[in-house]
Amino acid sequence: MSRAEVSGSAQHTGTREGAGAGAGGAGAGGVDARRTARPLWSLGLLRNEVGTTFRRWRTVVLLAVLAAVPVLIGIAVKIETGGEGGGAGGGSGGAAFVSQITNNGLFLVFTSLAVTLPVFLPLAVGVVAGDSVAGEAHTGTLRYLLVAPAGRTRLLLVKYATTLTFCLVATLVVAASALVTGALLFPVGEVTLLSGTTVPFGEGLLRALAIAAVVTLSLIGVAAIGLFVSTLTNSGIAAMATTVGLLIMVQILDTIPQLHAIQPYLFTHHWLSFADVLRDPVYWDRLQQNLGLQALYAAVFGSAAWARFTARDITV
Repeated sequence: MSRAEVSGSAQHTGTREGAGAGAGGAGAGGVDARRTARPLWSLGLLRNEVGTTFRRWRTVVLLAVLAAVPVLIGIAVKIETGGEGGGAGGGSGGAAFVSQITNNGLFLVFTSLAVTLPVFLPLAVGVVAGDSVAGEAHTGTLRYLLVAPAGRTRLLLVKYATTLTFCLVATLVVAASALVTGALLFPVGEVTLLSGTTVPFGEGLLRALAIAAVVTLSLIGVAAIGLFVSTLTNSGIAAMATTVGLLIMVQILDTIPQLHAIQPYLFTHHWLSFADVLRDPVYWDRLQQNLGLQALYAAVFGSAAWARFTARDITV
Protein backbone atom coordinates (compact mmCIF):
# COMPACT_ATOMS: atom_id res chain seq x y z
CA MET A 1 0.00 0.00 0.00
CA SER A 2 1.38 3.44 -0.92
CA ARG A 3 1.62 6.37 1.45
CA ALA A 4 -1.13 8.13 -0.51
CA GLU A 5 -3.42 5.15 0.00
CA VAL A 6 -2.63 5.06 3.68
CA SER A 7 -3.33 8.77 3.98
CA GLY A 8 -6.58 8.42 2.14
CA SER A 9 -7.56 5.54 4.39
CA ALA A 10 -6.70 7.61 7.44
CA GLN A 11 -8.80 10.51 6.14
CA HIS A 12 -11.73 8.21 5.45
CA THR A 13 -11.40 6.63 8.89
CA GLY A 14 -11.31 10.02 10.54
CA THR A 15 -14.45 11.16 8.67
CA ARG A 16 -16.32 7.99 9.49
CA GLU A 17 -15.41 8.08 13.18
CA GLY A 18 -16.24 11.78 13.36
CA ALA A 19 -19.71 11.04 11.97
CA GLY A 20 -20.16 8.21 14.47
CA ALA A 21 -19.21 10.44 17.35
CA GLY A 22 -21.68 13.11 16.20
CA ALA A 23 -24.46 10.54 16.00
CA GLY A 24 -23.71 9.56 19.58
CA GLY A 25 -24.50 13.14 20.57
CA ALA A 26 -24.30 13.91 24.23
CA GLY A 27 -25.16 10.37 25.24
CA ALA A 28 -22.77 8.25 27.27
CA GLY A 29 -22.75 5.62 24.54
CA GLY A 30 -21.34 8.11 22.06
CA VAL A 31 -18.60 9.16 24.47
CA ASP A 32 -17.67 5.55 25.26
CA ALA A 33 -17.60 4.66 21.58
CA ARG A 34 -15.36 7.64 20.85
CA ARG A 35 -12.95 6.69 23.65
CA THR A 36 -12.80 3.10 22.41
CA ALA A 37 -12.36 4.05 18.77
CA ARG A 38 -9.37 6.33 19.31
CA PRO A 39 -6.97 3.68 20.70
CA LEU A 40 -8.11 1.27 17.98
CA TRP A 41 -7.50 3.94 15.35
CA SER A 42 -4.04 4.56 16.83
CA LEU A 43 -3.20 0.86 16.53
CA GLY A 44 -4.36 0.93 12.93
CA LEU A 45 -2.25 4.00 12.24
CA LEU A 46 0.78 2.34 13.86
CA ARG A 47 0.24 -0.80 11.82
CA ASN A 48 -0.02 1.22 8.60
CA GLU A 49 3.00 3.34 9.51
CA VAL A 50 5.17 0.31 10.28
CA GLY A 51 4.01 -1.44 7.12
CA THR A 52 4.69 1.62 4.99
CA THR A 53 8.17 2.08 6.47
CA PHE A 54 9.25 -1.51 5.91
CA ARG A 55 7.82 -1.64 2.39
CA ARG A 56 10.02 1.22 1.22
CA TRP A 57 12.94 0.17 -0.95
CA ARG A 58 15.19 2.43 1.11
CA THR A 59 14.40 0.47 4.26
CA VAL A 60 14.89 -2.85 2.50
CA VAL A 61 18.30 -1.72 1.21
CA LEU A 62 19.33 -0.51 4.68
CA LEU A 63 18.41 -3.86 6.23
CA ALA A 64 20.17 -5.74 3.43
CA VAL A 65 23.38 -3.78 4.02
CA LEU A 66 23.16 -4.45 7.76
CA ALA A 67 22.63 -8.16 7.11
CA ALA A 68 25.67 -8.23 4.81
CA VAL A 69 28.07 -6.85 7.44
CA PRO A 70 28.22 -10.06 9.55
CA VAL A 71 28.66 -12.15 6.40
CA LEU A 72 31.63 -10.05 5.29
CA ILE A 73 33.19 -10.18 8.76
CA GLY A 74 32.73 -13.95 8.98
CA ILE A 75 34.24 -14.57 5.54
CA ALA A 76 37.17 -12.25 6.31
CA VAL A 77 37.93 -14.03 9.59
CA LYS A 78 37.58 -17.44 7.92
CA ILE A 79 40.03 -16.50 5.17
CA GLU A 80 42.47 -14.84 7.55
CA THR A 81 42.61 -17.71 10.06
CA GLY A 82 41.93 -20.63 7.77
CA GLY A 83 39.36 -21.84 10.29
CA GLU A 84 41.96 -22.45 12.99
CA GLY A 85 41.06 -21.57 16.57
CA GLY A 86 42.20 -18.25 17.92
CA GLY A 87 43.28 -17.33 21.38
CA ALA A 88 41.03 -15.89 24.03
CA GLY A 89 41.10 -12.12 23.92
CA GLY A 90 40.79 -9.74 26.79
CA GLY A 91 39.12 -6.41 27.16
CA SER A 92 35.61 -5.46 26.23
CA GLY A 93 35.92 -4.15 22.67
CA GLY A 94 35.37 -5.74 19.31
CA ALA A 95 38.94 -7.08 19.22
CA ALA A 96 38.17 -9.43 22.10
CA PHE A 97 35.19 -10.79 20.18
CA VAL A 98 37.09 -11.21 16.91
CA SER A 99 39.75 -13.34 18.59
CA GLN A 100 37.01 -15.70 19.80
CA ILE A 101 35.05 -16.12 16.57
CA THR A 102 37.05 -19.10 15.30
CA ASN A 103 36.53 -20.87 18.65
CA ASN A 104 32.80 -20.22 18.70
CA GLY A 105 30.67 -18.84 15.88
CA LEU A 106 28.33 -17.23 18.42
CA PHE A 107 30.98 -14.56 18.96
CA LEU A 108 30.30 -13.36 15.43
CA VAL A 109 27.02 -11.98 16.82
CA PHE A 110 28.87 -9.93 19.43
CA THR A 111 31.50 -8.80 16.93
CA SER A 112 28.92 -7.73 14.36
CA LEU A 113 26.95 -5.71 16.90
CA ALA A 114 30.18 -4.09 18.12
CA VAL A 115 31.06 -3.14 14.52
CA THR A 116 27.63 -1.91 13.42
CA LEU A 117 26.59 -0.03 16.57
CA PRO A 118 29.03 2.89 16.31
CA VAL A 119 28.29 3.61 12.62
CA PHE A 120 25.95 1.46 10.55
CA LEU A 121 23.01 1.00 12.92
CA PRO A 122 22.75 4.66 14.04
CA LEU A 123 23.13 5.87 10.45
CA ALA A 124 20.23 3.66 9.38
CA VAL A 125 18.13 4.83 12.34
CA GLY A 126 19.02 8.44 11.54
CA VAL A 127 17.74 8.02 7.99
CA VAL A 128 14.40 6.55 9.13
CA ALA A 129 13.91 8.99 12.03
CA GLY A 130 14.91 12.03 10.00
CA ASP A 131 12.39 11.22 7.30
CA SER A 132 9.53 10.36 9.68
CA VAL A 133 7.83 13.77 9.80
CA ALA A 134 9.76 15.80 7.24
CA GLY A 135 9.13 13.18 4.56
CA GLU A 136 5.37 13.43 5.13
CA ALA A 137 5.53 17.22 4.89
CA HIS A 138 7.58 17.04 1.71
CA THR A 139 5.12 14.72 -0.04
CA GLY A 140 2.11 16.69 1.20
CA THR A 141 0.55 13.80 3.15
CA LEU A 142 1.12 15.19 6.65
CA ARG A 143 -2.01 17.33 6.71
CA TYR A 144 -4.13 14.39 5.54
CA LEU A 145 -2.88 12.27 8.43
CA LEU A 146 -3.84 15.07 10.81
CA VAL A 147 -7.43 15.09 9.49
CA ALA A 148 -8.11 11.90 11.45
CA PRO A 149 -8.93 12.32 15.16
CA ALA A 150 -5.63 11.03 16.48
CA GLY A 151 -4.19 14.48 17.08
CA ARG A 152 -0.64 15.66 16.68
CA THR A 153 0.61 14.15 19.92
CA ARG A 154 -0.65 10.70 19.05
CA LEU A 155 0.70 10.93 15.51
CA LEU A 156 4.12 11.94 16.82
CA LEU A 157 4.10 9.01 19.25
CA VAL A 158 3.24 6.66 16.37
CA LYS A 159 6.15 8.06 14.35
CA TYR A 160 8.54 7.51 17.26
CA ALA A 161 7.18 4.01 17.92
CA THR A 162 7.74 3.16 14.25
CA THR A 163 11.34 4.36 14.46
CA LEU A 164 11.90 2.27 17.60
CA THR A 165 10.42 -0.72 15.79
CA PHE A 166 12.99 -0.19 13.06
CA CYS A 167 15.73 -0.04 15.73
CA LEU A 168 14.63 -3.44 17.02
CA VAL A 169 14.26 -5.05 13.59
CA ALA A 170 17.61 -3.68 12.37
CA THR A 171 19.40 -5.00 15.45
CA LEU A 172 17.77 -8.42 15.13
CA VAL A 173 18.67 -8.57 11.43
CA VAL A 174 22.34 -8.05 12.29
CA ALA A 175 22.19 -10.61 15.11
CA ALA A 176 20.32 -13.23 13.06
CA SER A 177 22.63 -12.84 10.06
CA ALA A 178 25.66 -13.15 12.32
CA LEU A 179 24.27 -16.21 14.10
CA VAL A 180 23.56 -18.05 10.85
CA THR A 181 26.91 -17.08 9.32
CA GLY A 182 28.80 -18.00 12.47
CA ALA A 183 27.12 -21.40 12.68
CA LEU A 184 27.92 -22.14 9.04
CA LEU A 185 31.56 -21.06 9.08
CA PHE A 186 32.72 -21.88 12.61
CA PRO A 187 32.05 -24.39 15.38
CA VAL A 188 29.50 -23.55 18.06
CA GLY A 189 29.28 -24.81 21.60
CA GLU A 190 30.00 -23.67 25.12
CA VAL A 191 30.71 -19.96 25.40
CA THR A 192 33.73 -18.61 27.25
CA LEU A 193 32.76 -15.20 28.64
CA LEU A 194 35.10 -12.24 28.84
CA SER A 195 35.59 -12.95 32.53
CA GLY A 196 36.84 -16.47 31.73
CA THR A 197 33.71 -18.32 32.87
CA THR A 198 32.34 -21.00 30.54
CA VAL A 199 28.57 -21.22 30.09
CA PRO A 200 26.37 -23.57 28.02
CA PHE A 201 25.49 -22.60 24.46
CA GLY A 202 21.86 -22.02 25.47
CA GLU A 203 22.87 -19.43 28.05
CA GLY A 204 25.15 -17.87 25.46
CA LEU A 205 22.17 -17.46 23.14
CA LEU A 206 20.19 -15.81 25.94
CA ARG A 207 23.06 -13.41 26.57
CA ALA A 208 23.18 -12.65 22.84
CA LEU A 209 19.45 -11.84 22.95
CA ALA A 210 20.02 -9.62 26.00
CA ILE A 211 22.81 -7.81 24.14
CA ALA A 212 20.51 -7.25 21.17
CA ALA A 213 17.98 -5.70 23.55
CA VAL A 214 20.65 -3.42 25.05
CA VAL A 215 21.80 -2.36 21.57
CA THR A 216 18.20 -1.55 20.61
CA LEU A 217 17.74 0.56 23.74
CA SER A 218 21.05 2.29 23.01
CA LEU A 219 19.50 3.70 19.85
CA ILE A 220 16.47 5.42 21.42
CA GLY A 221 18.47 8.60 21.97
CA VAL A 222 19.51 9.04 18.34
CA ALA A 223 15.95 8.10 17.31
CA ALA A 224 14.56 10.96 19.44
CA ILE A 225 17.14 13.38 18.02
CA GLY A 226 16.22 12.38 14.48
CA LEU A 227 12.51 12.82 15.24
CA PHE A 228 13.14 16.31 16.62
CA VAL A 229 15.20 17.33 13.59
CA SER A 230 12.44 15.95 11.36
CA THR A 231 9.92 18.37 12.90
CA LEU A 232 12.12 21.37 12.02
CA THR A 233 11.99 21.09 8.24
CA ASN A 234 9.82 20.05 5.33
CA SER A 235 12.72 18.35 3.55
CA GLY A 236 13.26 14.69 4.35
CA ILE A 237 16.72 14.73 2.79
CA ALA A 238 17.75 17.75 4.88
CA ALA A 239 16.48 16.10 8.07
CA MET A 240 18.29 12.85 7.32
CA ALA A 241 21.53 14.66 6.46
CA THR A 242 21.34 16.80 9.60
CA THR A 243 20.72 13.79 11.84
CA VAL A 244 23.60 11.86 10.30
CA GLY A 245 25.83 14.93 10.51
CA LEU A 246 25.06 15.37 14.21
CA LEU A 247 25.82 11.70 14.80
CA ILE A 248 29.21 11.99 13.08
CA MET A 249 30.03 15.17 15.00
CA VAL A 250 29.22 13.56 18.35
CA GLN A 251 31.30 10.52 17.42
CA ILE A 252 34.26 12.80 16.69
CA LEU A 253 33.82 14.71 19.95
CA ASP A 254 33.81 11.40 21.81
CA THR A 255 37.34 10.64 20.53
CA ILE A 256 39.04 13.93 21.46
CA PRO A 257 40.96 13.50 24.74
CA GLN A 258 40.70 17.18 25.64
CA LEU A 259 36.91 16.85 25.84
CA HIS A 260 36.91 14.04 28.41
CA ALA A 261 34.83 16.18 30.79
CA ILE A 262 31.79 16.20 28.49
CA GLN A 263 32.21 12.80 26.87
CA PRO A 264 30.28 10.84 29.55
CA TYR A 265 27.23 12.95 28.63
CA LEU A 266 27.38 12.18 24.90
CA PHE A 267 24.74 9.67 23.84
CA THR A 268 27.37 7.57 22.03
CA HIS A 269 29.83 7.30 24.91
CA HIS A 270 28.47 4.17 26.62
CA TRP A 271 27.25 2.32 23.53
CA LEU A 272 29.77 -0.52 23.80
CA SER A 273 28.81 -1.14 27.43
CA PHE A 274 26.74 -4.07 26.13
CA ALA A 275 29.97 -6.11 26.36
CA ASP A 276 29.49 -6.14 30.13
CA VAL A 277 26.62 -8.60 29.61
CA LEU A 278 29.34 -11.13 28.69
CA ARG A 279 30.85 -11.04 32.15
CA ASP A 280 30.09 -13.20 35.15
CA PRO A 281 28.70 -11.54 37.12
CA VAL A 282 27.29 -8.93 34.78
CA TYR A 283 28.72 -5.44 35.28
CA TRP A 284 25.65 -3.24 35.66
CA ASP A 285 27.22 0.18 36.27
CA ARG A 286 28.00 1.17 32.68
CA LEU A 287 24.84 -0.50 31.41
CA GLN A 288 22.74 1.59 33.78
CA GLN A 289 24.63 4.75 32.80
CA ASN A 290 24.03 4.02 29.13
CA LEU A 291 20.32 3.28 29.45
CA GLY A 292 19.79 6.22 31.81
CA LEU A 293 21.52 8.56 29.37
CA GLN A 294 19.45 7.26 26.45
CA ALA A 295 16.26 7.79 28.45
CA LEU A 296 17.35 11.35 29.22
CA TYR A 297 18.02 12.12 25.55
CA ALA A 298 14.70 10.55 24.57
CA ALA A 299 12.85 12.67 27.16
CA VAL A 300 14.59 15.95 26.23
CA PHE A 301 14.47 15.65 22.45
CA GLY A 302 11.09 13.91 22.49
CA SER A 303 9.67 16.85 24.46
CA ALA A 304 11.34 19.28 22.07
CA ALA A 305 9.84 17.43 19.10
CA TRP A 306 6.39 17.53 20.73
CA ALA A 307 6.67 21.25 21.49
CA ARG A 308 7.72 22.00 17.94
CA PHE A 309 5.23 19.71 16.20
CA THR A 310 2.17 20.74 18.23
CA ALA A 311 2.89 24.43 17.57
CA ARG A 312 3.81 23.97 13.92
CA ASP A 313 1.71 25.47 11.15
CA ILE A 314 1.01 22.58 8.79
CA THR A 315 0.57 24.19 5.38
CA VAL A 316 1.62 21.27 3.20
